[in-house]
Amino acid sequence: MTVHSSDFGPAPLRRIGFLLFPGFPMACLTAAVEPLRAANEIAGHQVFSWALVTETGAQTAASAGMPFVADSSLADTDGLDCLFLLSGPEAEFEDPVSSPGRLRYLARHGVTLGGVSGGVFPLARSGVLSGRRCAVHWCYRTAFETAFPDCTAVDRLAVRDGAVHTVSGASAMFDLCLELICQALGEAAMNEVACLFQHPVIRSGSVRQKVPVLQSGRTVDQMPPAVKQAMSIFSENVETPVGIRDVARMAGISPRQLERSFRTATGLSPGEYYRRQRLKAARQMVQYSWDSISDIAHAVGYASSSTLTLHYRKFYGVTPVQDRKQTFLPDTRGPVRGSPAMH
Repeated sequence: MTVHSSDFGPAPLRRIGFLLFPGFPMACLTAAVEPLRAANEIAGHQVFSWALVTETGAQTAASAGMPFVADSSLADTDGLDCLFLLSGPEAEFEDPVSSPGRLRYLARHGVTLGGVSGGVFPLARSGVLSGRRCAVHWCYRTAFETAFPDCTAVDRLAVRDGAVHTVSGASAMFDLCLELICQALGEAAMNEVACLFQHPVIRSGSVRQKVPVLQSGRTVDQMPPAVKQAMSIFSENVETPVGIRDVARMAGISPRQLERSFRTATGLSPGEYYRRQRLKAARQMVQYSWDSISDIAHAVGYASSSTLTLHYRKFYGVTPVQDRKQTFLPDTRGPVRGSPAMH
C-alpha cells in the first residue's frame, strides 16, 4: 500500500469525471478543469477530457447557487479513467443502494475513484474507503473520524491508497492536476500551466495541510517547536483530555515554559487553547453530523452535554442545538447556502 503518494501509477488519468452533489464546492471543480483546459491549449490537442455527472443526470447547483448541467447520470457513466466525488460533508445518495453499488462496480472495473473536500463523506458512505487512508480537510476531520472509524484520516493535501485518491480541498486539487499534466506532457508544460494561473508553489500531495491557529494570523506549522508539538498532542487527545503537565513533559519542557511559550505564540494559555480546540471539534460534529449533543459531548471529552452547552454558548454565542438549526434548513437535512460546510 502506498500512502501520501504523488505517483498516480502507470495508467494515465486523462478522462476524468466529476460526480456533483447538490451544494458541491464550485472552487474544487474549477481548480481541476481550468488547469486541464490550459494543458490542452498548450499541447494543441485534447489530452484531457472531463464530464460532469450527477446521481440522476439532473441539473444541480453549486454551493454558491450556480446551476450546472450534467453530461450523464451515475448509472450511465462510462469510459472514464477516474471519477471524483465533489460535495459538502452532509451529502447523501438519493438511492442509498444502487448508487454506492455503482461506485463499487466502477472501482472493480478499473476506474480510479476519488473524493475532494467534503466528497470524502459520500465516498466513505459507499464503502470504497473502508480500511483505507484518506486526506480529509482539517475542518471536517473530527466529524469524519467519528462517522467513519474504519477509515484513517491523514493530515495531507492528497493521499493515494491503491486506486482511491482523496484530496483535501480546492488548491490541493489544482496541485493534483498539475501532477497529472506533468505525467502527460512533461515538467515544462506543468510549469507553464502553473505560471498561467500564478500558482506560486507546486506542492506534492505529501505536504501537510495549513491549519490556522485560533485568534492568530499564523498557522500551526509556523509555531515554535514545543508549541507545535503540544498542539499536535492536543489534537490527538480530544476524546480523552490530557493534562497540561503531561503535555509539557512530552514536549520536553517545563509546564511554566510551555505556558510562557504558548501565551507568546497564541495569546492563550495551553489550557484555554486546548478547550477551544475541543469546542471546535464539537462544532464540526454539530454542523456536519446528526449525532446527539450528549454523544458529541463525550466525543470531545466533556462529562455531560450541559457542560458542553455552557462552554459552547460562551464561545460561539449560541447553543449546539441552535447552531445546528442555523446551519441546516428545517426538515431537509441540507446545508443552507453559504454555510461553512463548503471548501
